[in-house]
Amino acid sequence: MEPPPLPPPTPPECPPAISRTGWWMHLAVLGSYPIVLGIIGHTLKGERTGPILPRDASGLLVMGAVELGIFAVFFLIAWAGSRVTHEQLLLRWRGGVTPVLWGVVYSVALRIGVGIVMAVVFVAGFVLKGVKPEELAEQMRPQTEQLIDARALSDPVYFALSLTFLSFVVAGLREELWRAGVLAALLALFPRLNTDLKGRLVTVGIVALIFGLGHLPQGWGGVAATTVLGFGLGAIIVWHRSIWEAVLAHGFFDATTFALLVALAKLRPDLLPGG
Repeated sequence: MEPPPLPPPTPPECPPAISRTGWWMHLAVLGSYPIVLGIIGHTLKGERTGPILPRDASGLLVMGAVELGIFAVFFLIAWAGSRVTHEQLLLRWRGGVTPVLWGVVYSVALRIGVGIVMAVVFVAGFVLKGVKPEELAEQMRPQTEQLIDARALSDPVYFALSLTFLSFVVAGLREELWRAGVLAALLALFPRLNTDLKGRLVTVGIVALIFGLGHLPQGWGGVAATTVLGFGLGAIIVWHRSIWEAVLAHGFFDATTFALLVALAKLRPDLLPGG
């Protein structure tokens, strides 16, 4: 059973009002957004004396607001080219509280899926390349310390903001709206990809790779993990024809990651980088 095709770039009864140039502009602007941020973060990695996220609650709020503002600028420029619609962005909420339940289920499934894929890559690297397990583990480890100081999460306000504002708005809503926007552009420019599930999954894979490259500051392990995560989130959007299950799954995934970092900081601080 395949999900129905995603909404076409324009309704069949209406003549196309947006040129391919407009959609290419949309794709170039939104597609470059995570890659530009990732390259900047990776370039400045050696110059920073601490993680990307501030260590205090007020700084976290300011940075989150700035991130949302920068994304809004990119998104508005992209919209000016394509005039992408509410339907094309899959913003319709469907099924009452069901998306929330799916979000919880998918967050668990995504964590298991990412873990399995990373384990397979680890075994393959060990068997095929003969890399020492401890060296391979360090190479593959997402460098979360480049993003956040786990000790800052001991502040209750900071922790609450991380579980809510940071996880569900700055990460979940912003990044899934970005994903839906890039998906809409690819399907508008290459409508044949929307004819079957295989084509849509190819599109999801392209978007996931762009998403992964935006996490260069977390190392290549972070790029691999977020690419797998991005593929899963994109598949959720395509299957439900709505971004909200993916937004919530993303939010719950990030929130549980922060909770796990707090637990690790309390129970085994020696396992944290620099702990």
